Amino acid sequence: MKRGHADLPLHHGTVPPWLAQRMSLLGGAIVEAIVMEYGKSAFLRRLSDPFWFQSLGCVLGMDWHSSGITTSVINALKKAINKRSDELGIYVCGGRGKSSRQTPAELLSVAGKTGLDGNLLVKSSKLSAKVDNTAIQDGFQLYLHSFVVTNEGEWAVIQQGMNPDNRMARRYHWLSSSLESFIREPHTSVCGKNQGMILNLTDKLAAPTQQGILDLTRELPDKLMKEVSIILPRRHDVKKEDVNLKRLGAALTLAHETNINEFESLLLLEGVGPRTIQSLTLVSEVIHGTPSRFSDPARFSFAHGGKDGKPFPVPTYVYDETIDILDKAIHQAKLGDKDKSDALKNLSGISRKMENNFTPGNYFDKWVQHEWDTSYQYGGKTVFGDAKKPEEKPKGPVQLKLWDDL
Repeated sequence: MKRGHADLPLHHGTVPPWLAQRMSLLGGAIVEAIVMEYGKSAFLRRLSDPFWFQSLGCVLGMDWHSSGITTSVINALKKAINKRSDELGIYVCGGRGKSSRQTPAELLSVAGKTGLDGNLLVKSSKLSAKVDNTAIQDGFQLYLHSFVVTNEGEWAVIQQGMNPDNRMARRYHWLSSSLESFIREPHTSVCGKNQGMILNLTDKLAAPTQQGILDLTRELPDKLMKEVSIILPRRHDVKKEDVNLKRLGAALTLAHETNINEFESLLLLEGVGPRTIQSLTLVSEVIHGTPSRFSDPARFSFAHGGKDGKPFPVPTYVYDETIDILDKAIHQAKLGDKDKSDALKNLSGISRKMENNFTPGNYFDKWVQHEWDTSYQYGGKTVFGDAKKPEEKPKGPVQLKLWDDL
């Protein structure tokens, strides 16, 4: 994938401090785990995938598909990564509004530290913005531009535009290693609502006409852009049709219905509760999953909920334990002990295997209600306040049989 985009409903408001700090800590740990296991190039490839980026935002506890997920995730990664850029070899530049206009200066600063060609990086930054804001006129005006570059010169761009008429935002992703030309088909995948005729000055079908017009006007011709008709819904609720129930059910089953001690590779996670295993399994997939696993980003909101309570409040106790476990695994792996990091990696693998024999029942709505009912036990929070204990206690223990009714 060279570049893709995703359409998102505009969603106003700010990220509360209690969530922003946790997003930065967990986001930084996830990035470090990816770089340690797969390398810097692999992290950039993930950033260039709009579905992976959406899944990352969900696992970090942001509203599962609002426009705010882009700004908040970029801010969290910038804070976490740039403090350790010398160690990770990754630099995050730019951001929203005024921060986006600082991108050239920040890239030149990175070039001074790494020996990269700063002018070339600045040119790449400006061209990627020009293509999506000017060469492709689809009704979205850019207001966020973030340029992520490694100390080896590879880069990824994430930028977002706004359409005030339909109150939608569109996010664009770029990847340098797959880019052949800024003016000839820089896009391989476009995921967004087909809005009919738009101006696209980079379509390869325009090549014969390009030359003739270029000779006269020094400008490229316009052409119809082909779009894949895939769009995230405008609503903020998470519904069962938004997720792959087999994938979600397998992860929940692994966490809540399996004796973890049965798996030799997971013995080092002994003592970790089922609710934390649920979160760790989804975090593990964000780190180790392949692109095909991120076609339903809403599933990852079942790791840490969402700040607006969709699908349920953010379980801050579980969030903190997830960060602590992942940080310790990374630290031990640096010292040569990879047992715990391998155990975490195996969570996503075991969950994938369980999907083969998993037949989900009518569990989705009941599971969401279960998360709401137990949220107070895990320090559940939303932007509206702390989760409260239900007035009536359930009669006896809840049996979480996902293939039958709860």
